[in-house]
Amino acid sequence: MPLADRIRPAELSDVVGQPHLLGENKPLRRVIESGKIPNMIFYGPSGVGKTTVARIIAESANMRLHKLNGTSASTADIKSIVSEIDTFLGSNGILLYLDEIQYLNKKQQQSLLEYIEDGSITLIASTTENPYFYVYNAILSRSTVFEFKPVMPGDMERAVRRGFDAISKETGVEYSVSDEAVDYICHGVGGDVRKCLNTVELCALSSIKGNVDIEIARELTQRSNMRYDRDGDQHYDLLSALQKSIRGSDENAALHYAARLIDAGDIISLSRRLLVIAAEDIGLAYPQAIPIVKACVDSAMQLGLPEARIPLGDAIVLLATSPKSNSAYLAMDAALEDVRNGFVGDFPRHLQNKHCDGEDAEIRGQHYLYPHDFPNHYVKQQYLPDNLKDKIYYHFGDNKLESSAREYWAKIKGN
Repeated sequence: MPLADRIRPAELSDVVGQPHLLGENKPLRRVIESGKIPNMIFYGPSGVGKTTVARIIAESANMRLHKLNGTSASTADIKSIVSEIDTFLGSNGILLYLDEIQYLNKKQQQSLLEYIEDGSITLIASTTENPYFYVYNAILSRSTVFEFKPVMPGDMERAVRRGFDAISKETGVEYSVSDEAVDYICHGVGGDVRKCLNTVELCALSSIKGNVDIEIARELTQRSNMRYDRDGDQHYDLLSALQKSIRGSDENAALHYAARLIDAGDIISLSRRLLVIAAEDIGLAYPQAIPIVKACVDSAMQLGLPEARIPLGDAIVLLATSPKSNSAYLAMDAALEDVRNGFVGDFPRHLQNKHCDGEDAEIRGQHYLYPHDFPNHYVKQQYLPDNLKDKIYYHFGDNKLESSAREYWAKIKGN
């Protein structure tokens, strides 16, 4: 058995991490201590204690525990568990721990509904994906969602020390582990306790006379800082954090999130998002940012990694430190909202393409005023349809460039 299974905690006090759920007077701990276990969905990355906590709950409630995995479970497996209802085996209640519930199809999830609703089965489901997107609504509405988070390095140290102590008792070898090695392992496994303990076991097996130093830890620590799945929540969280950091003019945070994307080799998603940010968040406050970022992105694509990081870094710092304006973005959305709500009208006659007037035309001729024939290349005339003629979509931003444009047009238009 892997070390993580050999020393799996049997009590809540031994579970590392999740203080927001399992700390004193925190919600999940209070639920467990009440002895009345509701249907629950544990949402979070792998290796952070979801299965461990489910086992502890089953044992503390003295319930019959069944464990299924959504990737391999069938309707027949569910029926087999249901068959234990009202038998001696299920006399204290049945707790079904369903790992990766998002892989069950709708029909399979529905087959559980009747038994969850009448309390014959208590369900604890886990998923690494957002349950609000992947779990059938009827199941979701009958369950309480608890989010498990990656274990912080400070909490992870307890697991590392416990792992070396356990191996020492098994082998009789006294391990001398440097603080630097412990710290490196804690930071290098991306909040995954299972990977942490796997690393501990590898370090112990490869140590010379029980000495584990920073070099061994560096060589054997599984590189897991990037919990990254291009189709999962982490992907969109990273892109969201990047854009919000640039929008908030925090170039250091923006570089951090971009570095995580670059380290994962995903320069395509990073480049696309930078192009969006240039137009959406910097916009008319510094419109030159759009072609500059496009040039940086093109350079990155031609160079490829590792050199692509250089022009991408230029683009990120430029965007984060540029003045910001979303005025054009808001104006475009406002115009789209009107169009989608049916607020459209016929084109003013003078804006139409030249064509013959019918015999019934009240006004013959186009009567378009060509702005370049007038001072300052401007003449007042109606451009919007009649039913929208007084509509204003765009409001000048308060940055230097848009303020100058506002003053210019106020002078030209005389308002």
